[in-house]
Amino acid sequence: MTVPETVQAQQNVSQPANTYSLEDCIRIALETNPQVKQSEITVQTNGNTYEQSKWQRWPSISFSASQGFRSGRNIDPFTNQFVQQNVSSNNYQLGGQVTLFSGFQISNNIKFNNANYQASAKDLEATRNDIMLNVALSYLQVVTNEELIMVAQRQVDASLLQVERTAKLVEAGTLAESNLFDLKSQLANDELTLVNAQNNLETAKLNLKQYMNMPGSEVINVVKIPVKDPTMQAYDASIQEIFETALNNLPQMKAANMRIEASKINVDLARGAGMPTLTLNGGIYTAYSSAAPKKRFVGDGTGNTTVILPSETDFVVIDNKQVPIMQRVSAPNGSVQNFRYFNQLDFNRNSAINLNLSIPIFNNFRTKYNVANAKLQQKTYEYQAQQVQLTIRKNVEQAYIDMTNAAKRYSATVNQVRALQETFRVSQVRFDVGAINSVEYNIAKANLDRANGNLVQTKYDYVFRTKILDFYMNRPLSDF
Repeated sequence: MTVPETVQAQQNVSQPANTYSLEDCIRIALETNPQVKQSEITVQTNGNTYEQSKWQRWPSISFSASQGFRSGRNIDPFTNQFVQQNVSSNNYQLGGQVTLFSGFQISNNIKFNNANYQASAKDLEATRNDIMLNVALSYLQVVTNEELIMVAQRQVDASLLQVERTAKLVEAGTLAESNLFDLKSQLANDELTLVNAQNNLETAKLNLKQYMNMPGSEVINVVKIPVKDPTMQAYDASIQEIFETALNNLPQMKAANMRIEASKINVDLARGAGMPTLTLNGGIYTAYSSAAPKKRFVGDGTGNTTVILPSETDFVVIDNKQVPIMQRVSAPNGSVQNFRYFNQLDFNRNSAINLNLSIPIFNNFRTKYNVANAKLQQKTYEYQAQQVQLTIRKNVEQAYIDMTNAAKRYSATVNQVRALQETFRVSQVRFDVGAINSVEYNIAKANLDRANGNLVQTKYDYVFRTKILDFYMNRPLSDF
């Protein structure tokens, strides 16, 4: 739910220090509320989980290295022959693995995490909406009490004027002094009403400051919102229309529905654990051994050279003499070179690739009961969604009845004020000419004063109730 441009524009108007518009109050409340901060962290956490789950489709790659030292009789890692010497060795491995099929668990896990992420975002929106609604109503309560102070001040001013006028008449001997005492008593009552109104204003401001997470000692004032007198026209939507709009727009309902979808996906996730898993992995390996020869013949790739050499084992006897047989020997071209560390790592390099299939046969009925529990969790979320829906209907119906009753009270109070204004006008004229005493005059004035105060309260009470319905209708809170 957003604050309209008409309210945002209030910030552009030069405001006295410590004076806040409705948009200011809502913004500060949202920025400083710990519950909102916690919900934002939850959304960010679920968002990270969702983003990470999408990377599960990609291979995982790792590198490992080890250093070993052996003494005594052991196996040479280079020749796999037994040696009686100290051997130090290094092993290096770069490997990767990718899941080709796992019962659709990767795709279902992505959907599940996305649903949780979206649900938590709706929870955050619901929290923000509740704060915005409470701040708006508290703001209106401050405005209400400010107007009640104005009404009370007018009552005090009128009583004070009447006391001064009556005092002159008493001095002139036109009225009895008891009339002056009665009017001073009425003035004291009006002053007490003014003090009570001022105290109520401070209480309303304290409530607003608490929503804004401001110290109670902070001095604040609010920008006056011009609230029109209600037209008393019927609300432009029925209870059913308000309810249906609330179901389609309130984030708590959307969050409940998303959790149902997540629970359905969770059932498929549980089933997938009982299906075959096919993975592909491979790697490149190499090793170094200190027992390997430090020199070895290395061909240069230019072919072979054929030479004739006498055999060291084969010979013939001529004239009682052993004559070696000449043999034609072909040897690769090259030379003996130093066999250093990196030469050995390159020489020992090898690679491998494997395709692995895992088929669950019996896992102690773990999959069966996990699926059963996932279905029960789905039922739980379905009932929770039903409860959210029932709560919304209950709140809408109650808000509509409250608005209707507030409209009736306001209409009756308007008629009462009109009647009492005329009664007080007549009483004041009769009191001025001495036709009635001060007691009757004070009764007429007190009745009108109470009616004026009730008119302000019933007016804003009706506005409160209407704003709640506007909230359910997804309308701006500050459109007065």
